[in-house]
Amino acid sequence: MSESRFTQDYLGYLLGQANHALFKDFDAHVREVGLGSLEWRVLAVLSGDSPMSVGALAHEVLSLQPTVTKLLQRLAAQGWVALQDDPADQRRTLVAITPAGQRKVAPLLRRARAHEAQVLADLSAADVQRLKDQLRRLARAR
Repeated sequence: MSESRFTQDYLGYLLGQANHALFKDFDAHVREVGLGSLEWRVLAVLSGDSPMSVGALAHEVLSLQPTVTKLLQRLAAQGWVALQDDPADQRRTLVAITPAGQRKVAPLLRRARAHEAQVLADLSAADVQRLKDQLRRLARAR
């Protein structure tokens, strides 16, 4: 019987495998500079779009808000992020990356781009663009 297993053609599983293939080797670089994967994602998101609310950040880094809030307290104590009240809504906290946080994450951002290029080297630039466009579209559909 040549029927394939469910996971060989199930999008969720394939996306998980692709994510694992992309991140498994890069994770060593993240750990090398003393960061965990969630810390890396937080600093990477904030490096390009800061300040933002804790809730929006939690959404972007695919984590729960209480988890991100605890992490942000540690990152603030290390001087990598700054927390401030949202002037438009005092119930919300805004978070921004600091210059020290930028210095911490900048080398990883460069390595991430280089690693991505290496992993995707067998695809044409047009295929990479199409893949990213489709993934963005799929992510917005949720």
